[in-house]
Amino acid sequence: MNLNKAMIIGNLTRDPEMRTTPSGANVASFSIATSLVWTDQGGQQQKKTEFHNIVAWRKLAEICGQYLRKGAKVYVEGRLQTTEWTGQDNVKRYRTEIVAENMIMLDRQGGNTGGDSKNEITPEIVGGEIEEEIRVENIPF
Repeated sequence: MNLNKAMIIGNLTRDPEMRTTPSGANVASFSIATSLVWTDQGGQQQKKTEFHNIVAWRKLAEICGQYLRKGAKVYVEGRLQTTEWTGQDNVKRYRTEIVAENMIMLDRQGGNTGGDSKNEITPEIVGGEIEEEIRVENIPF
């Protein structure tokens, strides 16, 4: 049995970059930052940030390009994929990215993060389909 699954919650570091392949498929690429905060042995709070490259295809790419903006908090679920190529300097290069299969916008609609969010309905994007009624406080982790 094999499993290739990545699940992250973080903030977009830039607006999605939209492209269309020669065959007509839409592609969105963007980056998400996640942070780990801990207290070291000296009692000082430490923070480490990781940056994740994300690629979404077809309908999910269209939705990401339309609704996501720099700073937005999102949940992305997908699979890890590593691409390798040789640069002009003949050095082999690698890029690991998450190929998004599901995405959930966790911010309030319109990017407004203030106010009471208990009555807010945030659209959930699952495999390119929009569903209703998910709240951050209902996420079990």
